[in-house]
This record gives sequence, structure tokens and C-alpha cells, in this order.
Amino acid sequence: MKRILLMGNPNVGKSSVFARLTGADVIASNYPGTTVGFTKGRMLLDGEQVEVVDAPGTYTLDAGSRAEEVAVQMLHDCSVVVNVIDASALERGLPLTLQLLKCGKPVVTILNMWDAAKHGGIEIDVEALEQRLGVPVVPTCALTGEGFKHLIDRLKEARANTIEYDDDERWHLIGDTIEATQKVTHRHHTLLEILGDASVHPATGLPIALVLVAGTFTIIRYIGEGLINGVFDPLFYHLWAPVIHKISGWLGGQGVLHSVLIGRVGPDGIDFVEALGVLTTGFYVPIAMVLPYVVSFYLALGVMEDTGYLPRLGVLLDSLMHRLGLHGLAIIPMMLGLGCNVPGALATRLVETRKERFICATLMAICVPCMAQLAIIFTLIAHEGVMGLGPVFLTLILLWFTLGMILSRFVKGATPEIIMEIPPYRLPYMRGLFKKLWIRTRHFICEAVPYVLLGVLLMNLLDTLGVIRAIGTVARPVVSGIFGLPQNAVGALVIGFLRKDVAVGMLGPLHLSLRQLIVASVVLTIYFPCVATFMVMFKELGWRDLLKSAGIMFVCSLLVGGLLNFVLGLLPYYR
Repeated sequence: MKRILLMGNPNVGKSSVFARLTGADVIASNYPGTTVGFTKGRMLLDGEQVEVVDAPGTYTLDAGSRAEEVAVQMLHDCSVVVNVIDASALERGLPLTLQLLKCGKPVVTILNMWDAAKHGGIEIDVEALEQRLGVPVVPTCALTGEGFKHLIDRLKEARANTIEYDDDERWHLIGDTIEATQKVTHRHHTLLEILGDASVHPATGLPIALVLVAGTFTIIRYIGEGLINGVFDPLFYHLWAPVIHKISGWLGGQGVLHSVLIGRVGPDGIDFVEALGVLTTGFYVPIAMVLPYVVSFYLALGVMEDTGYLPRLGVLLDSLMHRLGLHGLAIIPMMLGLGCNVPGALATRLVETRKERFICATLMAICVPCMAQLAIIFTLIAHEGVMGLGPVFLTLILLWFTLGMILSRFVKGATPEIIMEIPPYRLPYMRGLFKKLWIRTRHFICEAVPYVLLGVLLMNLLDTLGVIRAIGTVARPVVSGIFGLPQNAVGALVIGFLRKDVAVGMLGPLHLSLRQLIVASVVLTIYFPCVATFMVMFKELGWRDLLKSAGIMFVCSLLVGGLLNFVLGLLPYYR
């Protein structure tokens, strides 16, 4: 099968071009032997089905990062290269173009974002550029579809045009090409350009980031809760519950198999959260409780990506994140973790090195409570206002900074610089946005749900064997002595390994003091993540790094929980 490879700098609209060319059958995967992701799909070309691959963005064929190495390796296996250039930044795209022409592969060059170039007062003589490059050149706009019919017609004209030049001559060649083919006229900055500059300046960028992130998470919470209450809860309680009752009847309503598959079935019906069976809680947690937040988060993430805001946020926070052994784009897993730690753990693939993935996953699992857990914490403590919520979030933020700096110093490995261009603000291409949402959602379902089912199965087996009860007995001196919590809070800590929000909710009937509620909420956030996140971290980090991360979680929960209990005990308000 013929393979068409899309290659270009980051943020030139390759994903939107890919969405225009391919249909709904799209596959997202990692390049063999790496954690670098790419997507591939299919299109019809002259009645023949061909494969289209969206390679990782690269500035050069002289690879300087793992993503660029993968892009170069993909180049060897393709039939045709579609070189995507941002028409508003021709001089930035031509260095890669000349390298592609020099390698001798059949090439078609497209000048994407043609509308942005025209709005910026940039005029490009397409015919003159085509004559100089010796390959077809097509202006396109992926947002509107302008030029794509012409592009498909000219794909069969792709040809190799081996250009011989010395590296010292390359920039002279680029300069001559720009001078001969491009004309720029004066124009005033638009409102979006002014906003784009303000987004990366620390004085204005941080307030903008706080407002956007707060507004985004508010919207995400309402979308997630709406999907749970309006769609998934009715499906489970009205359609799936009768099936579970029939299976329960077939199993006799008791026994080891019933306990593992169904769990507890009360006289008033099934509580899918507390049943703890593979077919009840195992399906309900990832699909009805996690998936709605995942969908809403990925939708919001896609909007921020396609509008051009996420690169600005990454650049804005890059200096801060480097102090934690990460680069600016590591903020994305942290943001995803606020919705659900499972996609947050999956998103650690955004960072390149083993050191970064370990630090990012560990900080996210320890210091970032999921949206469902946050909602329960607010329910229990929000009535105390800042005096209640303040110690919880201040403790987690301080721990995030402190632990990050410690791990950055002692975990071996490199933290590469963030290398990317900041694209202009633009409206998202809706078809591409929803296609990306579908790819990510399907990826989550296929990867996360099996691990949740496996985790619930293991928890049930441990419960049946009495292991969890034994853990509860052993943990009582720590819970009561170090954390200052009553012995019956042990159950909440054990259940927290399955669902953190359920565990926090179990604190309500215990009539804890404000000090105990604060300590318990912090400890439940810090110590082991829910089993779904734990299993995904195992897949992403491997068992060695997972054990190291789990050890850090255990030590942090003891030290921070005990210290917080001691400090609050010194303050009259919390005695």
C-alpha cells in the first residue's frame, strides 16, 4: 500500500491537514520501541486506498530529540512526502523543505494557513516558489478546506528534485527564495495577536492562565456531572442493574464467584460504587464515573491545543517546571489529573525522558486530587471557607514544589529544553477537534478500562482472602497515633486504594473534627492512587519505577500527614 507521510515543523497545522485527508478510521499509537505517538489513517487516491501518516513535528532531519528521530525513521518507509509549511512563516519552513528535497523522496509542498498569511499582509508567488523548488506547491487552509481538492489532484505529480547545496549555502538559498517569492506589507496587530503576546508575558500571562484554567475546570465539572447524571447513571441503574440481578440469581446470591463478579447486592438494589464487583464497580467506575470527565477534559484540551493556548501555557511555566525536573508541557498531565488521574498518567507520554515521566507521574499521583475527590472535599470542608480548604490545598501545593525539587536533584537523567514555536491564536477546526476527541477517548477506553477491571478483581480476591482486613488491623496504630484519626477511619484509607472520592465520602458519617477532616483529606490524596491509576502507572513506568514511586507515596503520606496533624494541633482554631 502506498504511504503518504505528512512532515513539517510543529504547529503548522499538520493535524488539521491529516483530519481533512483521512476518514473516521484513524489509529493512534506509539512508534515501536518509543513513547513517541503518531496517528495514521486512510484515504482514496484515484480509486486506490493509501495510508496517511501524521509524523511528529520536526524542524530538521538532523534529529536532536526522540520525536525528531522517529520522524526521520518514518521518512525512509514512505512513498510520498507532503511537506506542510506555515504560509505565514515561510522562512521557518524552508530549511526542512530543502533537506527533504535533498534526500530524494517524491515531495509535494503545501502552504497551510494561507488565510493567516493573507491577513498578515504576506503575499507569496506560488508559481515562482514552485519553479524554484521543482516540486508541486499548493496553498491550503485546513480550517475551511480551501485548496484540498487541488492538493489531492496534485499528489500524483509528487516528484523528487534532488537539490545539491553546501550547508553554508543553505541560508543564502533560503534568503534568495524568500526575496524572489514573498512580499510583506505593513499592517497593524490584531486583537488576537495582542492577546497572544499578553499570554506569554509573566505579568499578564499568569492572571490570564488562572482565569482560563478556573473557567475551564468549572465548565468541565458541569459537563462531566451532566453526563453522569443524565446519561451514564440512567444506563447503569435502569438497563445494566436488571442484568446484574439476573446474573446474581444464577450465581445463587452468594459465594466466592458471586463476591468477585457481583460484590454486595443490598435489599434496596445495587450501589455500583460500593458493590466492589468486577461486573458492577469494575464497569461503573471507568465508564460512568471516569469517562465523563475524560471526555470533557479531552474536549477542553483539544480546544486549548487548536486555539494555540497550550504552547503558550507551556512556555509561560517552563522555568518553573524545570525546577521540578520537567519542562513546561508537563503541566498538561497535571491538568488532566485534576479531572481524573488515569488520563493524567496516560498523558505522561508527552514528556520525553524516563526521568521526566517518573517525576511527572509521581507528582501527579501524590499532589493532584481528581475532580470527583475535589467535589467530595468541598462538600465536607467548604462550609469552613478558607480555614478549611486553605490548609488542604496549601499543603498539596507546597508538597508539589518541595518533592519536585528533591526528585529533580536525586533522580538520574536529563531534562531537555522545551523547543517549539508559538502559533498564532486561531479558531479550532471542529471536524479535526472531534476526531481528536474520539481518538483519545477510544485510546483511554482500550487502555484504561481493562486495567481497572484487573485492579478490581485483585482487590476482591484480597478482600475474600482477608488480606485487606489484616492491613486495616496493622494500620490502626499509624492512623490513630500519627494522623490523629479514629480507628474506624482505617476503612476509608483501605477503600481509597479503589476509589479516592468514595473514601473521602466515607469520612462524613464519622463526625470528624475539622482538623481530622483536613488531615484525612490530605493523606487520602497523597498516599497510593486509586487502583485504576496504579495499574496505568504500572503500564507506563514499569514495575521498578512504580515500586519506587509507591515508596515515595508511602513515606510522604506518613511525614506530611503526621506533620500536618502536629502543626494544626498547635493552632487554637483547629484544636
